[in-house]
Amino acid sequence: MFSFSISTSSKESLYSDLLTALKELLSGESDPIANMANVTALLWEYVPDLTWVGFYRAVRSYLVLGPFQGKVACAKISYGLGVCGTAAATGRVQCVRDVHTFPGHIACDPSASSELVIPVRGKSGQLIAVIDLESANLGRFDKADVDGCVRLMTEIGPYLE
Repeated sequence: MFSFSISTSSKESLYSDLLTALKELLSGESDPIANMANVTALLWEYVPDLTWVGFYRAVRSYLVLGPFQGKVACAKISYGLGVCGTAAATGRVQCVRDVHTFPGHIACDPSASSELVIPVRGKSGQLIAVIDLESANLGRFDKADVDGCVRLMTEIGPYLE
């Protein structure tokens, strides 16, 4: 059984502690699906105000649903479509204050109002997935969330390949 000490006193502390916990959690496991599942479980438990968190795995020209926490989700997304597909196609973080104004937004969960999607790269630098965090709160994600999540995915990407 794992026990983690995660501080929520500030976002910087939260993401720093999550990184420490994730490195510990993933270090002994080589299966990428198991590791993605544990990443989503830990983020779901400690990152406040999420309605959904999960991975979409890069498979050919699509993103295919991977491990997640939350409501049932879209199973396949083409590169370039919606927030996740845009992140995959451009290789750039997408931090969307109001998803209802995002061109081509895919509404898998109508309660989602804001979204943060981070491209995840493996050891070789190739895109292996995107991680998608959603919230019912408009403007939920800020620079501290972006910086924290980018650091997490940069550090743990090799464990997910």
